[in-house]
Order: sequence, then structure tokens, then C-alpha cells
Amino acid sequence: MRTAHRTCPLCEAVCGLRLTLDDTGHVTSVKGDPDDPFSKGFVCPKGASLGRIDEDPDRLRVPMIRKGGEWREATWEEAFQAVDQGLKNVIDTHGRQALAVYLGNPNAHSMAGALYGPPLIRALGTRNVFSASSADQMPKHVSCGLMFGDPLAIAVPDLDRTDYLLMLGANPLESNGSLCTAPDFPGRLKALRARGGKLVVVDPRRTRTAALADEHLSVRPGTDAYLLLGIVHTLFVENLTAVGVEADGLEEVRRLAMDFAPETVAQACGVPAGEIVRLARELAAAPTAAVYARIGTCTAEFGTVAQWLVDVVNILTGNFDRPGGVMFAKTAVENGRRRRPYTTGRWHSRVRALPEANGELPVATLADEIETPGEGQVRALVTVAGNPVLSAPNGPRLDRAFRDLDFMVCVDPYLNETTSHADVILPPPPVMRTPHYDLSLLFVAVRNYARFSPPVLPPEPGRPSEAEILARLTMIASGQGADADPDLLDEMILDQMFRRAVETPGSPVEGCEVAELRASLDGTTGAERRLDAMLRLGPYGLSLAKLLANPHGVDLGPLEPRLAEVLCTASGRVELAPPPLVEDLTRLRERLAVRPAEMVLIGRRHLRSNNSWLHNVGTLVGGSNRCTLQIHPDDVTRLGLGGHALVRSAGGELVVPLEPTETIMPGVVSLPHGWGHSGSAQLVAAEHAGVNANTLTDDSVVDIPSGNAVFNGVPVTLSPA
Repeated sequence: MRTAHRTCPLCEAVCGLRLTLDDTGHVTSVKGDPDDPFSKGFVCPKGASLGRIDEDPDRLRVPMIRKGGEWREATWEEAFQAVDQGLKNVIDTHGRQALAVYLGNPNAHSMAGALYGPPLIRALGTRNVFSASSADQMPKHVSCGLMFGDPLAIAVPDLDRTDYLLMLGANPLESNGSLCTAPDFPGRLKALRARGGKLVVVDPRRTRTAALADEHLSVRPGTDAYLLLGIVHTLFVENLTAVGVEADGLEEVRRLAMDFAPETVAQACGVPAGEIVRLARELAAAPTAAVYARIGTCTAEFGTVAQWLVDVVNILTGNFDRPGGVMFAKTAVENGRRRRPYTTGRWHSRVRALPEANGELPVATLADEIETPGEGQVRALVTVAGNPVLSAPNGPRLDRAFRDLDFMVCVDPYLNETTSHADVILPPPPVMRTPHYDLSLLFVAVRNYARFSPPVLPPEPGRPSEAEILARLTMIASGQGADADPDLLDEMILDQMFRRAVETPGSPVEGCEVAELRASLDGTTGAERRLDAMLRLGPYGLSLAKLLANPHGVDLGPLEPRLAEVLCTASGRVELAPPPLVEDLTRLRERLAVRPAEMVLIGRRHLRSNNSWLHNVGTLVGGSNRCTLQIHPDDVTRLGLGGHALVRSAGGELVVPLEPTETIMPGVVSLPHGWGHSGSAQLVAAEHAGVNANTLTDDSVVDIPSGNAVFNGVPVTLSPA
């Protein structure tokens, strides 16, 4: 028996794990790492099942090639040759704009995904770039880009020091946190209350997080922007503002908020005017306070406006870039500043003319681009760690559209609802054989921290790493062929990185020789050497060797004010009233006169689930982790429903088992996301198939400033099944 340590890659909490393995490499125990300075021994059911996930018998272990509808195993060289020929045929016939790429959520949890996703996109040379971001968090990126000049400049609540936390559309006791990396989020919330602080949760459901809170306020789905505007209005009219940052647009925000008095917005959002006023007063009076809003507010029709208003409230109350308020993490890796002001719409989608944001087009229009003939029609698709048939709006339409592609290659460990359409599947190795460093998630951590996890088990002979798979795909996409050496990609990137650094004033390697810097790097692979370079160029003087010498992680201290380092707007000031968001307020104001739908649908998170890809692990299936439609008992009676209901929307219809509960407000139903495994090759998932919630989501409706899909507040009708 031996013990190993690594970071859990299954959600955004980055918990340290302590693994026990027998002499064959089988994981016999997974517990939290008590010596990790950030997670301090916390572990959730997903992390505790890591060994079961790795050993899932339905995981693919060799490449698969599909011919004439039949699958067969292939060698790695044969698979890469097939990818090379498939992409080349499409490029030669239709050009590079006939290519598309989709990156799924696990790329944010993967060192290889973070390092090789951007080069792969550049090598493909297409504007048809899609990812899970526009089904999740794009509103936050766009609002931060417009306000601070950088879409990655996301301020997170200083959870461990705040006195008052207002949380909207987030359920971290189930999700473990999102765009707010905080291992043991439940413990941090309990500590907030124990030190005399107050937690207020605004959500259409009395979630586990809401049950923990001092106060829960029900809000109509999709109306969080109205509630926040009512708070902004109150802060201005009662002279409760205390702006502590250099900002433009303050008077315009004041003028705009005058149309959204608490009495005006209360009927729309369902929160009484007096409660809205009280929230504003409490936020202003608290010694420190933070407003945090997440996926329930992002995946709504006015998601970007809501995310903008979150930071407006934090700024107006004097809690922005301040201990106990919201601040920016300072990661250990080099992070080059943006060189141009942030903008969206640098290009638009071919069919619906939807604007680009962060170099991506909205996933809500992917089916349009595949189905619509003409120049630039998507004929080939590359997916990496994504299952858009279950995770994107109008999934059944994508299911049909993928059948008509000329070529499709997927990097994925499973034959699932999306990869079943592929011509080639390239399965990455299990987690235990993969190195890990959280390049993406530590940008939104509530404490500065770094930890590297080397592989727990050696690589399997002849099987490429995830990094090598993506590097070889990149070389193929750039026209170098299936036999090109993937190490050349890492060497080129390292050379560019060091040349830029030695020429940058104030860089820790300014004026040094590139060859000497390159020779000094540690690491057994190109990915590890790139990480070492990024750490050496970072602000803490770390290196791969130092992290390897600290297997439990390195605490880099609490968050500190650093807006001046982060801000990169053209004006050099915070932009409180960005024109695209001011413009969208007109649409929001007009919506006040529209009668709301009688019934609306929202999503739901489960602690033992993460989108669609953990439903094949027996230890994580069952209990509360079920695909049911939560509904208030009064609505069951009013609509004359039985054990099941027929749910219809503009997108489609489903028959769903009902779960009556008083924890959800009347007029709202909730269905979890990521199910719909009927007929799946994954045996456990097929036994607990559930239904695809995205049969009901309408891909024609998006949040206009960001293009994000709308999954919350979807109008539906219910009738007896």
C-alpha cells in the first residue's frame, strides 16, 4: 500500500486529496488532504469517488474509428492518420471556415485543456469557435471586460473576511462554488455566520444553501436584474453610496436607476419593495459586504445586465477591491496584460449574425451553422471534453445536425450522446495518470494558492498523454501532418514566451538570454516545462521544482487590493456605464409591461453530479441525484397532475416524473441538466437515463450582450401525462 496526493479535478473547488493505492495501482481510499492549506481536508462525494471514475469499465482506452455506422478499435497512429485525412478533405474542399471546434467544461479543470486549447483553435484557423462558456458564464466575462477592460478580471467575494454576503442564483452547497474557487464553501459560509456575519440567499428554490442562510428570499427566475436595480435606486436616493474606486459613468448609472424604484420592480421580481430597500440599507451599513451571483443569473435573458449590476452594487457600497468585499486573485503563473481595449462583435455568426465574445460564437447558433447551406457552412467539428447534445440548448436539434457533418473528431473518454456521431474518438488517459495544475480556476480563488500534482500512476505504454493528443491535433490542424513531432509545438510556444518576457520592462527575466532560460527549465514533458516557465515568470518566483517539493500546495496569502494592476480600460478607470449594457436596459425596462409566463423552468445542481459525465459511476447515482421535475404541491393540485407531467415549451416537449416539494416557489419548476442517456453505451447511465432538459430550451433566445444561452426562466406549460 502507498499514499499519494493530488488535486481533485472534478469541480471548481480544487480540493487536495489523499489517495491510498494497493500494489496493483488500485485506489482503495480517497480522503481529503488535511495538510492542504486551502482545502484543509475537505472532500465531497465526487472527489471520494475519483478511483471509481478512473476505473469505470465503460471508459475508452484505445481510439475508436467509425465506418459505415460500425465502431472498431484502432491504433493511435491509425487514428491520427484518419483525423489528418478527414480534416484535410474538408479544408481542401470547403476551406477552413467550414471547420468548427467545441470545448467542453472539463477543459477548465485540465492542465492540458488550458495549455493546448488556445493553440488548437489558432491552428484550425476558423472563426467557428464554440465552448461551454456561452452555456454558462459568458455574461460575467462580457460585463467584466466592458467594466475593467479584461474579461478574466472577475472579482470574487472575500469569503473568509466578509461580514455580509448577498448571494443570487448560486447554490455552492451543491455546486461547491462556481467562478469562485473556494474549497469547503459550506464551511466558509458557516464560519461567516459564526463570526457574527449575515448570509442572504436569493433563489426561486429553498436550496441547501438557502436553508443554511440567515435569510432566503424567493425571486422570479430571470428577474435578478430588477432586484439589483431596486437596490441601486435605493443606494442613490438614500445617499448610501461610498464609491472608493476611480470610475466613470456614476451619474449615468444614477439616472438610469431612477426608472427602477423598488415599488416599480417588486411586482416583476416577486421580492417586496420593503425587502429590497432593506437589502440596500444592510449592504451599505455592514462593515464589509459582498454581492455574489452565479449560474442562475448568468443563464437568463438579462444575464449580462445582472452580472454588471452585481459589481455596480459592490462599487457603490464601497466594497470593491477591499478586504471583506470583493477582490481579484493573484495567481502564481505569468499573466500577460491585455494590449487592446476589450470589445465584442469583432465578427458575427454567418446565419444569425450573433456577435463574437472572447473569440467565441454562441453555442446556441452551432446547429444553424451546420444546417444552413452556403459558403462557410460547418462541415467538420472537433470537440474536446464536451457533450453539447446534452448540455447545449435544443440538444435534439444538435443531435440531428451532427449526423450530417462530413467529419467529426472527439477527444473524450466516453462513447456518449455527442461522440457517438464522431468518425474518430481519441480517449485521454485516466486522471491518475495525468499531471494537474489549475491554470484557469485559480484566477477566481478566494485565497492565493498554488499546487501541482504529478501523475499518481505511470503512463500506459504506447498511450499518449492528454497533452500529446491535443498537441498532435494542433500539428495536424496546422497542416504539419499526423507524423509531426508534438514537442515542436511546446518548443515554439516556450521560445515565444521567453522572447516576449526578456523584452518586457520589469519582467523577472528582462535582458536574459532565451537559450539559457530554456535550458534551466524542469519537467519531463513539454507541458510541465511550459508550466515551469509560467511559474518562473509569475509574481511569486515559484517553479515546478518548488511545487514538487510542496506536494500539499503552497499558501500565497489572502487576497489583497490590486485593481490598479488589473484595470486595462482605454480610460484607465472603471467604466460604470458601458454603452452595450446601458442599451440593454431599454429592453429590460420594456419588459416590465409584459405579463410574465404562468409557469417557468429553471435548472438544478446536484452535489454528486457534474453536467453529464459522472452519471456512469454507481456511487454517484441515486438518492437526491435524480432526474425529476420539482414542482410546488399547489401547482400539482391546480393543474390536476399525477405522478408524471407532459412539459411543453417553444423548444420541445418531455414527459417527466414529478417531485412535489414546498422548497420551490409556485409557478416555477426545476429540472436538472445533463441527463438523457437512453440507449447510451454507458451502462450505469443508461439504467438511470432521465430526460434531456435541453429538449425544452429554445436556442433562438439568448442574452443579447453576451450571446449566452437561456436555461432559466424558460416559459413552459404542464399537463397530465
